[in-house]
Formats: sequence, structure tokens, C-alpha cells
Amino acid sequence: MCMERYDWNPSDYAAHSQAQYQWAGEIIGKLELNGTESVLDLGCGDGKVTALLASRVPQGCVTAIDSSSSMVRLAREKYPHSQNPGISFLEMDAMDIRFVDQFDLVFSNAALHWVPDHARMLQGVSRCLKSQGRIFFQMGGHGNASDILDLADEMIRSEHWKEYFRDFASPYHFLTHNEYRVLLEDAGLIPVRVELILKDMAQAGKEGLSGWIRTTWLPYTERVPNSASDRFISDLAELYLERYPPDSEGLVHVRMVRLEVEARKP
Repeated sequence: MCMERYDWNPSDYAAHSQAQYQWAGEIIGKLELNGTESVLDLGCGDGKVTALLASRVPQGCVTAIDSSSSMVRLAREKYPHSQNPGISFLEMDAMDIRFVDQFDLVFSNAALHWVPDHARMLQGVSRCLKSQGRIFFQMGGHGNASDILDLADEMIRSEHWKEYFRDFASPYHFLTHNEYRVLLEDAGLIPVRVELILKDMAQAGKEGLSGWIRTTWLPYTERVPNSASDRFISDLAELYLERYPPDSEGLVHVRMVRLEVEARKP
């Protein structure tokens, strides 16, 4: 089993992932680092969070992996090794981690809810950590974006769209804190803190909401023909705005739930 591959548009994603970058800054601020750690970044995307993380370990190194070849290519272009010798970007599935006893910290932000088999992934994480190594993950958790996901599920059952979604199954894996605690223990890791945290994601009106849908909702948008993609995105954005109108400043709010995980290897 491997992660589903989608045709990511890296530059478009980079322009509409401000919330993910903000959350990354918040959780990196929680890390207690001495600056010499070797770090593995799971699901590095376009590399901007990796670069932020690398700035916190100036005498260490960050190995960043992503299953998307286009994302890895963009990350290498934005942060070339010649100018960022402490960073290495590799194309690798998070369920196929091939390192052993190499890292002080395994980190991930806003990526692991795409992973279909967390038990398998955590076995690889455990193997790649040094003794007393740590993990710090934040990902979509149980109930994440449920308001707009419910509307999307309603829309894809409509007469206009249902022909494209007859065998559709959501690829998102939004787990509870109790489920994840069990997975950690089964992988031989010691849970330190596992909790669900409510977050508000604000988008600038219909345009911002549509950009977020276009760049991150590929499991839905790739099901419809290219000629109908803009219509699908617009219909979903309008449906959401009808139910959840913008605030007085024109911002559209989406209720997010993040699963934050800290654990260590014995």
C-alpha cells in the first residue's frame, strides 16, 4: 500500500497554504531544540516549513521527504543545497521510510492525514529515530473541516455531479487522540501529549476559499473533467458561503481540528 498520488500544482499550493505555514510556525515554536539535532520532516511540500525548521538547527541537518515529485522538485529549486547545505529533499513515501537510528526528531505539519496506514508509518518512524528520539506531528484530526466536507459530500451526490463520484471514497484519515495514542504504543513509542486542538482558518472571500479548494482538494477536483473543474470549485465555494457567510471584514471562516502529537522512543 502506498499513498494516493495527486497532480499537485506546487506554485498554486504555495500561494494558498498560509494557514499551514502559520500553524507550522506555532508548533516549531513549541520545540525545545539545542540547534544540533538531525531532523526528518515528513510531507515537506514546497519546502518553506522545512527551511523554517532548518533555521532552528543551524548546527544540525534536516532531511525532508514528500511523495510528490513535483513538490520535491519545487522545494529543491526554492532552497538549493548549495545555499542550504543543512537541508536535503527526497522523494519518499511516509509509509516507506528507509532510515535506521538516524534522527533526533521526526517532525510533520499538515500532511499525515493523507497517510492511509499510520501503523506502518509509525513503525518506520520508530526505526529511524535514535534512542530517546522524539516525534512532533500536527495533522488534521477527527472532525477537521467537517462543515465544508459535509457540504462537499452533499454536492457530489447531486444530480449534476454524482456521475463523477460513483465509487468515491475519502482519502483523508482524521483520527481521534485516543486512536493515535494506541497506534503510538503499538509502534513501541511512548506518548507524551496527544490532543485535538480547534483552529480557525480564514480565507479572503470566495476567491480565497476557491483557491484553497483548488490547491488542496485534489481528491475531489481530479474526479471531474478539466472543463468542469472551475464550475465544481465555484459551486462548492458558493454552497459554503450560503451556509457560512463571510464576516464583516469579508473573511470566510472554516472550522479546523488539528491532532497534535508528541512522543518519544525509549
